[in-house]
Amino acid sequence: MTVVDTDRIDMADTSDERTLDEMFEWLEPTPEGFKVEIVEGTVHMSPQRDTHWEIIRRIVRALEDRFGMDVRALSDVRIDFGEGNGFAPDIVKLCDKAAKNSHGRWLPEHIEFVGEVISKGTAAADYGPKKDAYAAAGVPVFLIVDPYVGRCLLHSEPKDGGYHKKVVVDFGLDVDLTDTAMDLVLKTDAFPRD
Repeated sequence: MTVVDTDRIDMADTSDERTLDEMFEWLEPTPEGFKVEIVEGTVHMSPQRDTHWEIIRRIVRALEDRFGMDVRALSDVRIDFGEGNGFAPDIVKLCDKAAKNSHGRWLPEHIEFVGEVISKGTAAADYGPKKDAYAAAGVPVFLIVDPYVGRCLLHSEPKDGGYHKKVVVDFGLDVDLTDTAMDLVLKTDAFPRD
């Protein structure tokens, strides 16, 4: 009979858990014309489309008109939102005091606004886990723009992991952000539809 001293056995790490950095590293280089995100540990890769970009461009232009050309607006830049969530939001407005962390990434707590333009392949993530992650991070204003139905959904007042105010605005009408940290009116009459 063999006696094994279990206090002296080093167990091998059998964890399948990977860090976001490792997962993104495996995906490099990203094919040109595609955007990659990791939502709840699942990789989402979607092609960039003309309609998608046109809406993003119009929102960025509205931010520049309201806050000046030096507005801290980003598009498709990785920001980590907790374990398993490395997002590249379509549009982000950072606060003036925003700074990168020690890994060279922007911090979710410095975000004032996120805008996501729906793609067919990523709609479920935008309406579900990404919205939940933005609310949990305390992002004050989250705008979903859906060119398939011609509608915007404005989420604000994050509290207890969810948004407590939701406003639905059809394309052609203005999205009134004057009672939010954004303090602007976003015109949607020129937003294209898919």
